[in-house]
Amino acid sequence: MSFPYLSDAVRALTGYNLPLPVPMFGILVASAMLVAFGCFKRELRRLHRTGSIGMATVWVKGKDGVASAAIMAPQKVAFDLAVVVFVAGIVGARASHILEHTDQFLADPWGMTFTRSGLSIFGALIMGTFAGVLRVRQWALPIRPVLDAAAPAMMLGYVVGRLGCQISGDGDWGIAADMSFKPDWLPAWLWAQTYEHNAVGVLIPTPGVYPTPLYEASMSLVCFALLWSERKHPHQSGWLFAMYLLLAGVERLLIERIRINPVLVVGRLHATQAEIISVVFILLGVVGLLASNSRRNGGVLERS
Repeated sequence: MSFPYLSDAVRALTGYNLPLPVPMFGILVASAMLVAFGCFKRELRRLHRTGSIGMATVWVKGKDGVASAAIMAPQKVAFDLAVVVFVAGIVGARASHILEHTDQFLADPWGMTFTRSGLSIFGALIMGTFAGVLRVRQWALPIRPVLDAAAPAMMLGYVVGRLGCQISGDGDWGIAADMSFKPDWLPAWLWAQTYEHNAVGVLIPTPGVYPTPLYEASMSLVCFALLWSERKHPHQSGWLFAMYLLLAGVERLLIERIRINPVLVVGRLHATQAEIISVVFILLGVVGLLASNSRRNGGVLERS
């Protein structure tokens, strides 16, 4: 069962049919932002207290219209940074999804642009990170420590976002489930779901498809726990974000084996957009980890 709108969830829980046409996916995406923001702000405060991140220089316009520099603790600008990353991430997520489904976009540009479903997480990560880095540079903050502070928050936000996909039934499910491989001890709903009344209006025949959003949320929660446990380890700056890239890439590469996504053909390469980006994330993560260890072994202190 899926709940595209808040009214659907309220009706299922209470039996009351209330006019609440608020998309559940939007509620969960907003919740993901708030959860990630809280985690990010907490880490910025801790890193500032330990001296890993200094003060932010923010240019503020006075009543006379003249901009002047204001010095403040980095956690004070966390919300502004979160908003920039969130907006850029939504734009990147939609653009990436359109590029992945150009045939649907050409057939219905308006509907494809403003649909309730169809947000590519990797597009959000790339565009959001890029916009965030630009803003961090404007505030004269060290990039790598800030990225380290953001790593657990991004993974935790992904957990909540994927739950939004599951609850609303936005189409990010898997291929048809093979029930012959289901372990006897595993509940059927964890192996196959039909996502009745899903947000995209697709009728899924029984026994259903793999509920990949649940799998991704579970794997990402484990990844978050790992990142959170390592955040206080005396690694070089940038190490934790590199680990995030590696974990995010591996997680998505694994789940793509049972997900429905269009396959791109580039020469002899046959892969989904997510698989290609996952491999890039993994390579960047490995390079980042090796570079961080190299800086540590070389005794070079890197703060930017």
